[in-house]
Amino acid sequence: MNVKLAWIKSSYSSNEGGQCIEVAETPDVVHVRDSKDKSGPQLAFEPAAWEAFVSFAATAEV
Repeated sequence: MNVKLAWIKSSYSSNEGGQCIEVAETPDVVHVRDSKDKSGPQLAFEPAAWEAFVSFAATAEV
């Protein structure tokens, strides 16, 4: 069964190029793709793994 994903662009993304992502969540998977290459490859994460990554990224000093 194909499910149409509702993609949401990162609030940190701008229309000036650069590194932009979009995320689409389902109950079992969080899909991530490059907003400039919508037909390109996608990453898929379990929701707990995505939540752990987002928590880490929000507090990481880079």
